Amino acid sequence: MTDGIALCCPRCDWQTEPGRRSRCPSHPDRQLELDYDIGAVRERFDPATQSRSDLWRYDPLLPVEADPVTLGEGWTELAEAPTTGNALGVDLGLKLEGANPTGAAKDRGSAVVATHARERDAGRIVCASTGNAAASVAAYAARASLDCSLFVPERLPDAKAVQPLVYDADLVTVSGGYADAYQRCRASASEPATVDRSAGASPYTPAGAQTLGFELAEQAPRADWIAVSMGNGGTLADIWRGLDLFSRAGYLADPPRLLGVQAAGCPTIHDRLHGSESGAEQPPGTCADSIDVDDPHRAEDARTALEESNGATITVSDPSIRDALGDLGAGEGVFVEPAGAAAVAGIETALERGLVDSGERVVAVLTGDGLKDTATALDAVGT
Repeated sequence: MTDGIALCCPRCDWQTEPGRRSRCPSHPDRQLELDYDIGAVRERFDPATQSRSDLWRYDPLLPVEADPVTLGEGWTELAEAPTTGNALGVDLGLKLEGANPTGAAKDRGSAVVATHARERDAGRIVCASTGNAAASVAAYAARASLDCSLFVPERLPDAKAVQPLVYDADLVTVSGGYADAYQRCRASASEPATVDRSAGASPYTPAGAQTLGFELAEQAPRADWIAVSMGNGGTLADIWRGLDLFSRAGYLADPPRLLGVQAAGCPTIHDRLHGSESGAEQPPGTCADSIDVDDPHRAEDARTALEESNGATITVSDPSIRDALGDLGAGEGVFVEPAGAAAVAGIETALERGLVDSGERVVAVLTGDGLKDTATALDAVGT
């Protein structure tokens, strides 16, 4: 539904209805943002009356009207983690985003983007990705009978490379890093009847991704912190948009603070906020390929979310990511991709630095399933 929802330019007063344009004519370099009439939100949506247990329980808050393109994404489990929490000294919950259909949180944005593409009669979706978004959008394009072209950097775990091929997507491997893949994708996105799902390219991606914030508001209303790893910064930014909307609508009394976690070998957003702390001895790159982003297109959105939530950022080493991956498996029976393990490693570092206090309620967002990258998992367990 779209009543009470507008798409607004963050640089001027220009706005439009959902479904019309994704860019401001005066500022085409900036993605439009969702703007909600809070009175309309309260009239149309009450979380206490929702019976669906998927992303589309939030249909009144989404800027699409077509029948949803869905594989049952969303409303993932929030599992308690007593063993790891006791070891850290916090009340720890794990948001299991690997339970989404393609094994990653990216399915939230892909579902809404694919629905929007079908709504506007587009025939093709494109995406630049380090892996998870590529696999995700390929699945939803297949579900919607849309063509799909994906642009990925050379270094990609086998599982993430195989998934798009199974979904019959066109997988284009680009020499260089994520920034190179992004530029190739932007050129391809200019073709007619094409929708771009890349970070920062469409307001419909964060529209779906913010449902993770809605769910955290419902499932963990007393959380002190939400810890999430950052690559492009979009997941953290969209979690905050969801939490903030629920707070303004009166559904969440006290929004949590955000802890943004980056790999020490790719601290692009952290360094923009605090200056470089990685040191010359830190090799570039990280085992957590999902957050190995050299040019984060939503860094400013992440900055805003961190400032508004009175949050913090932290960097963690690859050995600490592998340790957290192994600890979650052995202690909680949860197999998570390295980017998800980075969130738990970040909590430990934040405790050591006095950013998070002992005994606080902390939820770690585990962004993807461990089967996304079995090679790093084998390294983590010493095999």
